[in-house]
Amino acid sequence: MSTPSDPSCAPSPFDHAKADVILRSSDDVDFRVFKLFLSLASPFFETLFDLPQPSEEMNTDVEIKDGLPVIPVSEDSKTLDPLLRFCYPCTLSDDPALEDFRDIINVLEAAKKYSLDAIERTVCKSLFNPKILEANSMRCFAIACRSRMQDECALAAKHTLREPLVPTWFEEIELITSSELLSLLSYHRKCGDAVQALKDDLSWITNQYPQRNSAPWMFAMRVDSHSQCSCVRSTSGRFMLYGYSSAQWWEAFMVSTFLDLRDKPCAETVRQNVENVIRTGPQRNCGYCSPTVPGGMREFGTLFIDKVEELLSQVELELKF
Repeated sequence: MSTPSDPSCAPSPFDHAKADVILRSSDDVDFRVFKLFLSLASPFFETLFDLPQPSEEMNTDVEIKDGLPVIPVSEDSKTLDPLLRFCYPCTLSDDPALEDFRDIINVLEAAKKYSLDAIERTVCKSLFNPKILEANSMRCFAIACRSRMQDECALAAKHTLREPLVPTWFEEIELITSSELLSLLSYHRKCGDAVQALKDDLSWITNQYPQRNSAPWMFAMRVDSHSQCSCVRSTSGRFMLYGYSSAQWWEAFMVSTFLDLRDKPCAETVRQNVENVIRTGPQRNCGYCSPTVPGGMREFGTLFIDKVEELLSQVELELKF
């Protein structure tokens, strides 16, 4: 009967009776593996297994279990399992789906340690799904730079636009050079500058709304009588369309959104500001605008986002490896 301290056995395919070596994880899980698969995947393991292997008859400090040498490794089973699955042929094990940032980093570090170059690039690509990128864009950018993955750098850079222009410290910042960081900051600034063009040329709005009646809430206007509703109109002269002043709350939305786009030039900035003005805007007190603004502003937000994305797509990350 096993005791609590006995190593446990890893699941299939790492429990094969004909395996010829055991890798023991740091949390005492035994992986029965084939030297051939690991040697083909890694020069590290190829060299390791070329060394004379101990047997039960030899007087060595190496543990022998079921006639197989046991090699302790520093990785835990949560890291070792997906790493070994990448080494195995697809007929025995599918590539694992890595969805947690910390798990991916652990497997990536292990791949580097054991010289699993092809697997390292495969694991690195796991970082670049929207869920992980949105939460770890700066860290993903640094890792992509370190791995010299041009397309992934560009993708991560676009997601960093959700962050302020000057980023806070993050653990992987030491992976990138000062020139790579400068390229990212320059890209961010250029994106912030690019979207300001929408403020200077409002034809993207008039093309979508060819007359005031198309969006009366934008002008504090009642569509039935063409008279002013209870919303206050702007007197600043900003964002005038068709020669008319806009509603003061809409002008304030535009001003604040373009300011925010300087720091975070991305679709999410527009989306958040649209929802904020729907939730807190003074138009809520207008019996005419209150029921029409939510739908109208979300439609306008979609247009705004499309134009922002169009301009951002024209800005390139100047980073060459």
